[in-house]
Formats: sequence, structure tokens, C-alpha cells
Amino acid sequence: MIEPLTPNTQAILLLTAPLIVGRGGAPPDLLTLSEYNRLARLLRDKQHQPADLLGPNSREVLELFPEKFGCERLQNLLRRGFLLSQAVEHWNARAIWVVSRADTCYPKRLKSRLKEDAPPILYGCGDIGLLETGGIAVVGSRHVDDELVSYTANVGRISAEMHRTIISGGARGIDQAAMAGALAANGKVVGVMADSLQRAVLSRDNREPIIAGRLTLVSPYDPSAGFNVGHAMQRNKYVYALADASLVVTSEYEKGGTWAGAIEQLTKFRFGPLFVRNGAHMTKGNAALLQRGGRPWPDPKNGVELEQLIAKAMDTASVTDRQTTLPFETVEPLKVDECQTEQVVNASMPVVVEPDHSTDRTPQKKLLEAVTAILAVEVTESRTEEEIALILDVTKSQAKAWVKKLVESHILERSGRAPTRYRLASAKSNDRLLVQD
Repeated sequence: MIEPLTPNTQAILLLTAPLIVGRGGAPPDLLTLSEYNRLARLLRDKQHQPADLLGPNSREVLELFPEKFGCERLQNLLRRGFLLSQAVEHWNARAIWVVSRADTCYPKRLKSRLKEDAPPILYGCGDIGLLETGGIAVVGSRHVDDELVSYTANVGRISAEMHRTIISGGARGIDQAAMAGALAANGKVVGVMADSLQRAVLSRDNREPIIAGRLTLVSPYDPSAGFNVGHAMQRNKYVYALADASLVVTSEYEKGGTWAGAIEQLTKFRFGPLFVRNGAHMTKGNAALLQRGGRPWPDPKNGVELEQLIAKAMDTASVTDRQTTLPFETVEPLKVDECQTEQVVNASMPVVVEPDHSTDRTPQKKLLEAVTAILAVEVTESRTEEEIALILDVTKSQAKAWVKKLVESHILERSGRAPTRYRLASAKSNDRLLVQD
């Protein structure tokens, strides 16, 4: 049964979604992801939520920040109620559900790992719970020979043996081979679609595994949207964010979505170990990914070997790999981002996160270590407080507080005159902080 949309989700759809139904005209001037994030922060700062833009006092709420987006623009978007009702009816008829970052059922892995890069709206079909199971992301080129298709299908099969979910992008070639291999072995699969979710949902091949709860198809883009290169590139980070580990079967060198996504995972996100198929007939792209930090894939022969491989890789992950996501998953209290509750009346209630008692380190110390690990990678030259705020993806006031703490801890030091810039202090000081309990 498809749950009705919450008022917050309705408002977010009106502001950000094209609501493609039939052959309608071009959508209005939708809010981009960065614009929506800015609006969400402004609403939160004013003790409001997206649903208030649809309430009886919506005019007063809009007038709180007219110079930011323009009241007329926002009003035009919010007037699309009839079109939204048509779109919802269209989606419901195809068993497509819709959740927003305002909903408690929104995938926690996406929100905790990507933060404001997480898509405001997510469309899907199938068991949404599969998005929380982790698993192995398998990615690769679209144009591959039969030998690589068979190889990749076997990866899906042995993953199914150990009940590891396969996560992939649903594109032809490597993506579909991994998914098909897992489904043929009665495994579970998440397909993160860059386009044509509606068509994939209606496919006869997908119908049975969706009904059986073994396949979930999801997309941050309108179910009727066609192929878009930008969407295909952006989709990569969602695949990696949902997985515990990943495997690049084959990649071109310095071009294509597989290469771009793998580089982003290795250098920016580092959500978990990234393996690369090596050995005979290895592509130039695969070799380059290994040189840039990818791990050789030892070709496990069965599910037991695969499980041992993943467990060992997770245990030996670098400090940066482990701590990049730590503060936003288990330490830092979750922000009331668009008010994360099912009932709008309770949307202003804070979200309480249980403290982590797994070590003797305090949450504050863990967070300090994690921030230090991020800055050790990202701050290669002197930065202003504003630039550090962008790197850490926090507000200017939060960045100012962190900079003060990091200077007091001799992790950062002032560099140059106004505007004041900061750089990493001696490597010895940073290393000492990271190894202390």
C-alpha cells in the first residue's frame, strides 16, 4: 500500500520536482538542490518547515525572505497543486512511492553520508527497507563483451549466497549483469536509476522480484524523466552511499561515468573500500584506479570468501575512510532538516541520538578527530573560515566555532593577514591527536 504524502513532502515536490505527466509543457523555474538547501536552512532558522508554505499563513512565511528567491517564483511553484495530484495518481497506479528528506522512512545512509547532497525527493518501487541493508555496489562500463557479463553475473551470484545486497545503477552492461546474477540466485538488489524509473517498474522481468521483496528500484529523478548525462553522473554517489563496499569491474581511462564516480569515491566520499578488478585483460582505467587508491579484487570463488574479503577490508579501512561518515552517523545530533517526522504536528521535536559507548573517547573527541581527518585531506593551502565552512559543509558560525577549537588544539594555525586564513599546523601535532584515546 502506498502511504499518502506528508504535507512537507508535498511542499518539497512542488518546489523541486518537474511533475512530469503526459506531454505537459516545460516545468517552471524549479529550485535547484543548493537553492532548496538554502531555503530549508532559512525555514529552520525561522522555526518553520516546508509545509508552512502551504498553510493558511503561507504569505507571511514567504515574505520572511522575499529577496532570497522571489515570492512570485515560489508562489508559482506552490500553485501547482492540481498537477501534483495528477502526478501522484499516476505514480500510485504504477506502485511508485515517494519520500522526502522530511520523512522518517527516507534512507538514513543517504542522509547521514551525503547530508545536504542527499536528494530532497526519492521515488521508488519495492521494499524501501532494502535501502538500509548496505551491500556491495558493482559498477562498470555499458559496452562490455559476453565474458565480462558472465564474470559480473557471478559476482552477483556469490553475493546472494551470503545475503549481501547488490547495489548498482541499472544501466545496460555491467550494472544489469550484476543485478541479474543476484536475482537469478534469489538474492536482493537495489537499482539506483538515472532515468526511466517508470518504464523499469513496468518491465515484466522486474515485476516478480519487486513483488517478492527482492528488488527495489529507486531514483532521485522524476519517474518519467528520460536519459540525461548529468543525472547519470550524479547518480553514482547514491550507489556508493548505499553500499558497504564497491567493485569497479571495468572503467575507461579519465572519461565516462564509471571513472568519474570511482574517482569521486576514492578522493572525496570514501564511504567504504573500493575494489578494482585486476589481472589479465585489465583496462587502462582499472590500472589507474588501482594507482589512485583502489584495492585489487582477488576474485573470491564463493560467498564465504567474499564475506571474508569484505570483513577484512572494513577492518583495515584507513582512519579517514572510517571517520569521514562517523560524526554524521553516530555522534552529531541529527539536525531537524525539514523536520524529520511522519506527523507534521511533531515536526519541531528534536531528534535524539543515543551516545556511542563503544570506546572511551567522548563524542566531542571523536568529532574533533573526524574533522581533523577531513581537513588533513582537503586543506592543502591556507583557507578562510568561509572556505572551511564549505569544506565541512556547515554554517559559518559552526565553522567559526570549529576553527577556534582546532586552533586551541594546535591543529590549525593562523596564516597571513586579513581576511584571516588558517592552515594545518605541523603534521606531528595532527598525528598525535589522531592516535590519542
